[in-house]
Amino acid sequence: MAHNGRFLTFDLGAESGRAVLGTIDRGKLSLTDIHRFANEPQRILDRFHWDTIRLFADIKLGITRCVREHGAEIDGMGVDTWGVDYALLDSADDLLGLPYHYRDHRTDNVMERTFQLVPSADIYRATGIQFMQLNSLFQLMAMRFSESPLLDQAKSLLFTPDLLHFWLTGEKANEFTITTTSQCYDPRAKDWACPLLEKLGLPAR
Repeated sequence: MAHNGRFLTFDLGAESGRAVLGTIDRGKLSLTDIHRFANEPQRILDRFHWDTIRLFADIKLGITRCVREHGAEIDGMGVDTWGVDYALLDSADDLLGLPYHYRDHRTDNVMERTFQLVPSADIYRATGIQFMQLNSLFQLMAMRFSESPLLDQAKSLLFTPDLLHFWLTGEKANEFTITTTSQCYDPRAKDWACPLLEKLGLPAR
């Protein structure tokens, strides 16, 4: 028997986002655009950040429009975004600064400095991920090299879609596939690459 249901999805790209209602009726999927919005990163004091608060406001607006125009019966909802970028939260689950954009220049030359601490072959052996300076691992190492106090204050790390899911639901969890983009995950151990993070002086907690 075919499953029926209505699912509200948010697809966020580097420049824009949209809310789409997917309806499954007797095995047939139909899609309805609910809300389209711009994703406009902000440059602040020569740093490049995502305007995550604005994105969350547009997600809430998309939910409101969906309920107003199509009714409140929704069987599921989810947010999909790009990988690697993350937010840090303190012990009260407050956001520690605006999340950085993966194109921010703070990661320039960070890979080379990281390889002086742990050889690239060892990092690849632990994570199996292509080396790019925008990877979460090197974004975290940029914070370490700059002695950012946020690393000491942080109690949780959530990737971009998981931060938005947390704000919507109150549940903190990093979804598996987005986690694997970070170069902080060991696919053979099926767990965070904690030994690697500890060698690099990153708080594995």
